Amino acid sequence: MQLTELYVHPMKSSRGNALEAAAVTPRGLAHDREWLLVEPDGRFITGRTAPGLVRVEVEPTVDGARFSTPGRAPLVVEHAAFTAPHDATVWKDRFPAWHGDATADAWFSAFLGQPCRLLWLGRESQRAQKDDAAELSFADGYPYLLINRASLAELNAQLAEPVGARHFRANLVVDADFAWQEDEWQRIRVGEVEFEITKPCTRCVFTTVDPERGERRADGEPMKTLIRTRALPEGICFGVNMRALNSGTIRIGDALEVLESKFEF
Repeated sequence: MQLTELYVHPMKSSRGNALEAAAVTPRGLAHDREWLLVEPDGRFITGRTAPGLVRVEVEPTVDGARFSTPGRAPLVVEHAAFTAPHDATVWKDRFPAWHGDATADAWFSAFLGQPCRLLWLGRESQRAQKDDAAELSFADGYPYLLINRASLAELNAQLAEPVGARHFRANLVVDADFAWQEDEWQRIRVGEVEFEITKPCTRCVFTTVDPERGERRADGEPMKTLIRTRALPEGICFGVNMRALNSGTIRIGDALEVLESKFEF
């Protein structure tokens, strides 16, 4: 078993950047979900309601980021401009982040067709993980998301039009021995880093957004099939959420080792 794909999403709901290697930190992969679009009152905006966000490409820079979308001049921002405290709300979590670039607000407001603001998480996050004192990014609830290519293949065998790993916005994509094997894992090692599986990843309408077109699929897939086949006690699930137990670097091709399972055989 091994790591086959690796992604960061520098802005929540933006297109994933495929990487060969990435630094693992307590709050997530370096640069993952460190930017967020919010309504003026701080409520988060995602691809669930603004599916076109999946076509926004974000290139992290040493002192900021470069944002681009098809057919528009790019936007370049610097961390130094984000000096005004601004509350952000991600689901039930409300916590402080940083605001301050009016040009960025105007650029994204024009793109979305609604007033919005761009927030930066900051060099240190003011948000804590559930049941843990470690900091967290703008991710939904946990710093890492893993999916299994064998599970994806089994799902695709039931779909008229297959979907790719990008539909599920994972950080780590692995080749396991069989489909749904990830449901059994409690603790794993990828390369030099150990991860604790915290829960199955519950899914929503975002899975129906085509990552290339930035539009919802008319057939409601793959969510329609997941509702029928992957209803677990936690909800409709695909993949697993995780937290890192140590820092380090992971690379494509790193071996995956199961250190602890949920079930005894």
